[in-house]
Amino acid sequence: MAFLLTVAELGLSLLLIVFSGFISVVVFEAWRRRHSNISVETVTTLEDPKSFKQIPCPRISDPAEKYLSLIVPAFNEEQRLPAALEETMDYLQDRASRDKSFTFEVVIVDDGSVDGTKRVAFDFVRKYTVDNIRLIPLGKNQGKGEAIRKGMMHSRGELLLMLDADGATKVTDLEKLENQIHAVAREENSIRDPASKHVDFRIGDVQVSAFGSRAHLEEKALATRKWYRNFLMKGFHLVVLLAAGSGIRDTQCGFKMFTRAAARRLFTNIHLKRWCFDVELVFLCKRFNIPMLEISVNWSEIPGSKVSLLSIPNMLWELALMSVGYRTGMWKIHHA
Repeated sequence: MAFLLTVAELGLSLLLIVFSGFISVVVFEAWRRRHSNISVETVTTLEDPKSFKQIPCPRISDPAEKYLSLIVPAFNEEQRLPAALEETMDYLQDRASRDKSFTFEVVIVDDGSVDGTKRVAFDFVRKYTVDNIRLIPLGKNQGKGEAIRKGMMHSRGELLLMLDADGATKVTDLEKLENQIHAVAREENSIRDPASKHVDFRIGDVQVSAFGSRAHLEEKALATRKWYRNFLMKGFHLVVLLAAGSGIRDTQCGFKMFTRAAARRLFTNIHLKRWCFDVELVFLCKRFNIPMLEISVNWSEIPGSKVSLLSIPNMLWELALMSVGYRTGMWKIHHA
């Protein structure tokens, strides 16, 4: 009995230590954000590698200039990025040739790569012009979530799609998300203004989000993965459920689309900078009552993934940080 009490006391002590650590990190983050004189948005110009001129960098608060923006975070993607970009540009240019009203941009965010990612990106900017492809270099690695946030905050589209640099999801699947967003936005707009039910409206002005999902592939994945990977993933999904609630089965798929209004509301509030920013997006969508759609997409495993089993503890840490941050009020919600 004494031994059991000792173990219980030790376990409780460890939990208290961990919880104290969470509180300390949240307090530090709040202090840093409140007292830092450095603006979070530091990107003001972009480089045109053809003319070597600096061009003004747009902001999410500006009116949309394009129909679609594709945001591609890239960290050491010298090998995988070229094929994915070629496939993406082939699709976009073909669609633009068939539909003159279709305008687009691809925003590559180099998240502090130490290989040739920046060179590869600039090669594509030169080939397709800075109006169609743009590069935002972050200088040092800040995390996938922060790279996507920066890309979203400096995009010009009415619809904004985030997609991974490996091309694991077929870019043509964006039409699935796009069509569903249009349907829901039309319904949301008619509820907001019944008189405009049959009148054209700007899709970017209505808040809607669409999450690409691999949940339909889960049964096959469970059959092929090692038992301990399945155990860890099931555990992670349970923690996600506790942290953000139900609604989206696959929060981690890197293929998500937002209207401009939704992106502006979400990405001006997001705090997490790395893997679990996706879960925070779900949490914030619920907080702001932004409709969330989960849509099955085609997905294939591409060698070279940055996610490993060692990522799980970091993801759990971020989820705990998010939960404590919002529950204690340290992380503020901006409703503007």
